[in-house]
Amino acid sequence: MLGLLVLLNTHKGSEDVARLADDLDLEIDEILPSLEYAEVLKLVTVSDGRASFTELGKRFVGSSIRERKAIIRDQLYRTALFKTLMRALEGAPDHTLSDEQLTSIVSFTTAPADEAVQNIVNWGRYAELFRYDATEHRLIARRRPPPSRAPPNRPPPPGAPAGAGPGSVSVRGGGGAGSSGHASATPALPERMALA
Repeated sequence: MLGLLVLLNTHKGSEDVARLADDLDLEIDEILPSLEYAEVLKLVTVSDGRASFTELGKRFVGSSIRERKAIIRDQLYRTALFKTLMRALEGAPDHTLSDEQLTSIVSFTTAPADEAVQNIVNWGRYAELFRYDATEHRLIARRRPPPSRAPPNRPPPPGAPAGAGPGSVSVRGGGGAGSSGHASATPALPERMALA
C-alpha cells in the first residue's frame, strides 16, 4: 500500500487505476487490495476507476516515517476490528493475546484465519500499536507512560526513592520480542474494517 501511495504521488495525487497497475507491472486485481485498504484508511478515494488522494492522503505522503505511523495508528484505531482487538489486548490480565485468541477475535472475517492474523500483526506492528513475540506467538501491548502533569523541573516529593520524579517510569522487561516472520504488509481485511 505504501508503495502504491508513493506512486500515486508521482502522478500528482490522481490517476487511473489501470495506469497505476501498468506502472507497477501488475494486473489491476493485484493492486486492488492495497487500494481498497488505503480507501478504508481514508487516504484515497476511488471513483470511476480513478484513485485520488484525500487531504489526509496528501498529508501522509508528505510526512516523516514517524508521522506516517501516527496517521496509520489513528486510522486503525477508527476501525471496528482494531478497536475490538485493542480493547481485548488492553483488557487481558497480562496485556497479551495468543495467536489463538487473536484468531478467535477475527473469526467473523471471511479471510483465512492465518492470513488475517499475519496482516493484523504486520499493520499493528508498523503503527506501533503492539509488539509481537514470534517465539511465544503472542501480541504484547505497548506500554506508554501517561503524560506527566507536573512541571518538567519539579523536584521529587519528600520521601520519594532516589531517581523518582517526573518522567521516571518503572518498565517491566519484555525480552524475546521478535518479528512475525512474514513479509506481507498489505492486509486482506478492509471490507471487515469499516470505520466506526
